[in-house]
Amino acid sequence: MITFPIAKINLGLNVVERRPDGYHNLETVFMPIHGLHDTLEVNLMDDRFPSDVDCDLKVTNMTIEGDEQKNLVVRAYRLLKEEFPYLPRLHAHLHKAIPTQAGMGGGSSDGAAMLSLLNTMCGLGLSEQQLIDRAARLGADCPFFILNRPSYAEGIGERLHPIELDVSGLAIVVVRPDIPVPTKEAFALIKPCRPAKNCRDVVAQPIESWRTELVNDFEASVFALHPEIGAIKEQLYQLGAVYAAMSGSGSSVFGLFRTPPDDCPLRKMFDGMFVWQGTL
Repeated sequence: MITFPIAKINLGLNVVERRPDGYHNLETVFMPIHGLHDTLEVNLMDDRFPSDVDCDLKVTNMTIEGDEQKNLVVRAYRLLKEEFPYLPRLHAHLHKAIPTQAGMGGGSSDGAAMLSLLNTMCGLGLSEQQLIDRAARLGADCPFFILNRPSYAEGIGERLHPIELDVSGLAIVVVRPDIPVPTKEAFALIKPCRPAKNCRDVVAQPIESWRTELVNDFEASVFALHPEIGAIKEQLYQLGAVYAAMSGSGSSVFGLFRTPPDDCPLRKMFDGMFVWQGTL
């Protein structure tokens, strides 16, 4: 069985307060990017494989550091295996297209997609809300990828409120430099503060107002540490973006355009970087 875990961007991201548990409460609008996706294929494992392996994972196209057995795809399988011990042994093949450590939710999307795939493949009968509850146990961004529709998020990102957001006709360009930004590093210099206007209200306004009112709080600290990332945002404006911002805690930067930029100068400007262009 095959599924396609999608990417996301953040339209505004405000760190509003530090929690007693050490995490931070956020306010953000998640926007799905359906055209940029990984591919996850799952097949049954036969008896030729060692009996102590219940789910193995092969990752292609991109290198993911760390133990593949700790990947969210495998962790999603094991989370459901605890509840449904009759789940069959599986091979998972993950072909990566969403850049990693980019603030686009690729890993979270892969884990959520595995939950949804197993629910369908194995007839588990879990409702959307039940999948969301289990996705929250994998990670803060994972519940959004069960919904895969524009949503205002609170808490650590797990409290979701679907919203109506008409961005039809807009083009999007995503640029990811070869600069990984660990989440811990991004949070290190953040000073929590509630914004003057909630991002949910800003995105309801004409997009031309977003440039001055829609803020990603991570930009100040990340751009200070990595000025090259901040430069990408300004270059996207030079190309004609009506709005540009870093997604999540970085390091990808996206621009929204009413008229798509020409591909040749775009790739020349960002030579050596991941560049993707599509529509919302």
